[in-house]
Amino acid sequence: MTTTTDPILPAPLEDLVALFDVRPTDVPTSDAERAEALRAPKFGTKFTDHMARISWTAADGWKDRRIEKYGPLQLDPATAVLHYAQEIFEGLKAYKHADGSVWTFRPDENARRFARSAHRLALPALSVDDFIGSLAALVRTDIEWVPDGEDSSLYLRPFMYASEVFLGVRPSTEAEYIVIASPVGPYFSGGVQPVSIYVSEQYHRAGPPGGTGDAKFGGNYAASLLPQLQAQQEGFDQVCFLDAASSTYLEELGGMNVFLVTDDQKIHTPELGSILEGITRASVLQLAADRGYEVVERRIPLSEVVAGLESGRVTEFFACGTAAVVTPVGRLAGSSFDHELNGGKPGELTMALRQELTDIQYGRAADRHGWMRRLA
Repeated sequence: MTTTTDPILPAPLEDLVALFDVRPTDVPTSDAERAEALRAPKFGTKFTDHMARISWTAADGWKDRRIEKYGPLQLDPATAVLHYAQEIFEGLKAYKHADGSVWTFRPDENARRFARSAHRLALPALSVDDFIGSLAALVRTDIEWVPDGEDSSLYLRPFMYASEVFLGVRPSTEAEYIVIASPVGPYFSGGVQPVSIYVSEQYHRAGPPGGTGDAKFGGNYAASLLPQLQAQQEGFDQVCFLDAASSTYLEELGGMNVFLVTDDQKIHTPELGSILEGITRASVLQLAADRGYEVVERRIPLSEVVAGLESGRVTEFFACGTAAVVTPVGRLAGSSFDHELNGGKPGELTMALRQELTDIQYGRAADRHGWMRRLA
C-alpha cells in the first residue's frame, strides 16, 4: 500500500485536465505490442500513442489545449527553431505505486524551471497549471503505458520550440508546447554500478553566468556531445565540465549535477549561476541535510578535489539527475590525474540517498516533504 501523502486527487487538477480536448489516435497500439514494449523498456526508444499539445501566438496567447495522436511534426524549412535554436525542454517521470495510482515528483519545480528557461530563450512562459495539467491529461490518456516493473517508470518530456516561419534574428511570435512520453526501465539494468568520469579541460558545456548554462536548453547539451564522445573513446562513461571563465571550478556533467562528500560530514556541490538548477539536486541536498550532513553550495576548485582524493578527505563522489537518479562515481580522471574512489565501489551515503529518494518516488517511504503529486 502506498505511503505517499495526498491520496485523493485534488479537484483543481481535475479542472486543469478538463481543459484538454482528447482526440484519440486512429491507430492505437495493440495490447500485445504494448506488452512487448513494456517488457524491457529502454530509455527514449518507444513512445506512447498520444502527446499533449498547446499552441501559442503573440496575438492570442496560449490556446487549443489538446491530447492528440503521437506523430511526426510538419515543419516549414524556414521554421525559426531550425535556424536559431530557440527551444527548451524538461524531463520528469510518472511512477506507478502499489495501489495502481500514478504519481510524479515535484512537477511544480519542473514547471517553474521551464518558465525560467523560456524567459532566457525569449519564449512565452507557460503557467504551472498548464504544465501540470498537460502531464495529467497525457498520463490519464495513456495510463496503460505506465510500467509497473521494479524501478520502471513513464518518462515525460515536455518541450517548447519557436514555430514561426520566418528568417530573422528576433524572438518568434509563434510557439508550440508538446509533451511526449516513453516507458523506461531501470537506468542500471544489472544493478547500480559506479561510473568513470573524465574531466574536460578543453571544452565547456555553457558560458559563464549570464549565458544559458542555467536554462534547460538543447544547445548546452549539443555542446557537451563532442567531449562526451572523446571521453567514451578513452574508456570513460561520462565527462565533467569546468567553468568557462577560468577552467578551474567544477560545474556539472553533460546532463547531471555533481557532489562530493568529505570526511567531516559535509556534502559539497557547485553553486548555481552557470549550471542547471536540478530538481533531483535540490532533493538530494534536502535529504542529506535531514541526515545531519552540512550542505555546502560553493565554487569547488578541481585542484581541491584532486588533493582531497589523494589525501582521503574526499570520501565519495556522485552525480544525480532525473534519468539516473543518483549515480556513484568510481573513478575520476583528467589530463594529469586518475583516482579510484572506494575501491571502485559505490559510497555508503551515495547509495543511502539513492534508496531513500527512489523509495519516496515509488511510494515505498513516507513523503515527508510533500514532493509527490498524484496524476491518475
